[in-house]
Amino acid sequence: MARRQDIQRYRRNLQGEVDSAALYRAMAATEAKAELAELYGRLAAVEEAHAEFWRRRLREAGMAEVVARPGWRTRVLIWAARCLGAEAVLPAIAGQETRDRAVYDSQRESRSTAMPHQERYHARLLSRLSGLRLGRAWDGGVYSRLEGRHGAGGGNALRAAVLGANDGLMSTLSLVMGVAGADFSPRAVLAAGVAGMLAGACSMAMGEWVSVQSARELYASQIAAESEELAEAPEEEQEELVLIYQAKGLPADEARRIAAQVMRDPGSALETLTREELGINPGDLGGSAWAAALASCLVFLIGAALPVLPLALLDGRAAVVASLIASALGLFLIGAAITLFTGRSALVSGLRQLAIGLAAAGITYGAGQLLGVAVSG
Repeated sequence: MARRQDIQRYRRNLQGEVDSAALYRAMAATEAKAELAELYGRLAAVEEAHAEFWRRRLREAGMAEVVARPGWRTRVLIWAARCLGAEAVLPAIAGQETRDRAVYDSQRESRSTAMPHQERYHARLLSRLSGLRLGRAWDGGVYSRLEGRHGAGGGNALRAAVLGANDGLMSTLSLVMGVAGADFSPRAVLAAGVAGMLAGACSMAMGEWVSVQSARELYASQIAAESEELAEAPEEEQEELVLIYQAKGLPADEARRIAAQVMRDPGSALETLTREELGINPGDLGGSAWAAALASCLVFLIGAALPVLPLALLDGRAAVVASLIASALGLFLIGAAITLFTGRSALVSGLRQLAIGLAAAGITYGAGQLLGVAVSG
């Protein structure tokens, strides 16, 4: 008869497989590229087979049919995949698979099965997928190299959004508490909050625009230099391609054949060298600077709105207290959201984020009080 600890372990394993299968099914449904959609579907089938393995163990332990549904973290990621696309949640899922890649290595029920190998393969596959610059860079050749011998037997926009909202909340809350501590009028506190929110959002947008635009200009310069090298020394560039393909594991003869075929078309050769040698996708050059600036501005404003809105809706000390409560709730939720990427306890991460945020607010409130006393004489 299975021990209580074994049953609990079976349940944890089953929940993990149910979560993974649901995520992969959602990613397959939202993925526009047929090869990737099929790949996610195969991953889901493997995880569903693993889930059935643990259901059988639970039945053998005398448990009635166990119904396991996706957890809250999985439901959030599924929602994000449906709204933003499968690529948006891929780094979080790749990180989770990497953390869990050895979960079945030491469990006596699974260590002699194919499950440990499959889990490690999933981790490697998703890590490579997450590391690729997908979008226009994706093609059937990439799919073939990734999919390999897998069978049924880590653009991290989501993380950037969470951290951007956290920046907006923390900086604006600290500013509001500092002004409130100085005992300025409610109107002055509100004005400071709105000014801080807009100033921070503009600063974030400008910083993001400069960062992305500078990267785009650098990429364009590198592509122009590569084009000159291709025109002046095509033989050397062909040899570089041969070395790249050999580093990927191709035999020397096949690497030379493919490189020679690529070099026949100058346009194709430049695009291939840009991707393979420079690691740049010439189709987007890192994305739109304006889109990045707008996204950065919006996520900052979302976070900053939490401490500012109560100040606009309420008066006096009640407004400041409501601002602090709304911000505290936001801090906890952001801390919990971060666990989508870390896999840690949502309660612990949320409370930690709350403590850090309130400590910062307390420091600025105290500094504001000292400033108020000094100004008033």
